[in-house]
Amino acid sequence: MEELQDLGIVQSLQGFWTQVESVLSTGFLGQPVGRGVLAIVILLVAFFARGLIAKFIVATLGRLAGETETEFDDRLVEALKAPISLLPVAAGIYFAAQAMGAEGDVDTFFISLTQSVIIFAIFWALYRVVKPLLQLAGRVQQVLGDTFIGWVTRILQGVIVFVGGAAILNVWGIPVIPFLASLSLLSVAVALGAQDLFKNLIAGMTIIAEQRLAKGDWVFVDGVVEGTVEDVGFRSTTVRRFDKAPVYVPNAKLADNPLVNFSRMTHRRIYWKIGLEYRTDSETLNKIRGAIADYIEKTDDFAPASDVSTFVHVDEFGDSAVNLMVYCFTKTTTWGEWLAIKEQLAFFIKKTVEEHEAGFAFPSRSLYFEKLPDGFAPETFSPPGEGDEDEDASDEASVPSKNRSRSVKGSAKGRGKSTKGPQPSGRAVDADGGDGGEGE
Repeated sequence: MEELQDLGIVQSLQGFWTQVESVLSTGFLGQPVGRGVLAIVILLVAFFARGLIAKFIVATLGRLAGETETEFDDRLVEALKAPISLLPVAAGIYFAAQAMGAEGDVDTFFISLTQSVIIFAIFWALYRVVKPLLQLAGRVQQVLGDTFIGWVTRILQGVIVFVGGAAILNVWGIPVIPFLASLSLLSVAVALGAQDLFKNLIAGMTIIAEQRLAKGDWVFVDGVVEGTVEDVGFRSTTVRRFDKAPVYVPNAKLADNPLVNFSRMTHRRIYWKIGLEYRTDSETLNKIRGAIADYIEKTDDFAPASDVSTFVHVDEFGDSAVNLMVYCFTKTTTWGEWLAIKEQLAFFIKKTVEEHEAGFAFPSRSLYFEKLPDGFAPETFSPPGEGDEDEDASDEASVPSKNRSRSVKGSAKGRGKSTKGPQPSGRAVDADGGDGGEGE
């Protein structure tokens, strides 16, 4: 019995070892485990060494590019830095497949994977090279603007992504042409459902062709938005308001509505009406006007009258003041600088007015009342149909006039006269005939 038991244990151990040998010989994708481990080691080495290899290649190309005077090759090398790092990975996949001795479907898989990585690296490099290549067209960029170059960049990059994706799908045996043919069946439905999209797309092309705005411009569209342009997209334009909130405006609104581009101002305007008191005599007005005009003419911050309209004149007789108009332009269009220049002009005007012992007027109105003649009793109004009140009114009429309340209303002489502008102050009479406070 013991011998039979020993024999069964031995057979079990032999069976287990057979399984171990089977796993070691075919346990990794039908290949020996040792080859699989070697393949994994090769992939790990390629993955971790990709940075060093790419850095060495880029450093070598960078030294060659540094010997030239142009910056294009430096930008080109910088754009190729990331795609170059994929080449060691592709090589690692290929050598791992060779070390593993893959056959059949496994070998086909690794070959397709290696080709896909190489294709991806190539088209990724082309994608990143588009910008440096378009920057060579300096004159074209100056004529058409940065926004147009940005659109061309996006279109070319989109074409590269599409072609690269089609190439990778073709490597894996996925047909692309039948897929594109099936899309044509949906073109009519898509066109009908995307009318607004195409409308905004055409509007965006119109904006770029007319060069209405560019990135960084301060624009104002009445009833739509005011702020700084951040990006002009295919469908909408991003405008950041002055409270830092972004607004995404459909291109059709920018194309159809009047648009003010403040960034393209040649000068910035200052337009004031300064109210001076009516008591200011003509000679003093003329001196103040001349001093302000000389200041604007001699200060370098203001644009000369030969380039822009510049006026400093007594403009009109207002309700409470003689209005002096100041109309001029600054050379700078920067808001902060413009505010500082305007502030200095305001200080000068205030100082000038004070030096000439004049004053700034403010809206005011003075009321003057005359006393009613002695014995004058205005007729008291009695509503019809109220007998009791009529009796009270007749009783009131018999009261001596000095004790009777006086009404200002209804008397041509007793009615208050209203004049505009500074006048000597008079005594005011309240509704009961008593003396009121001083009139303004």
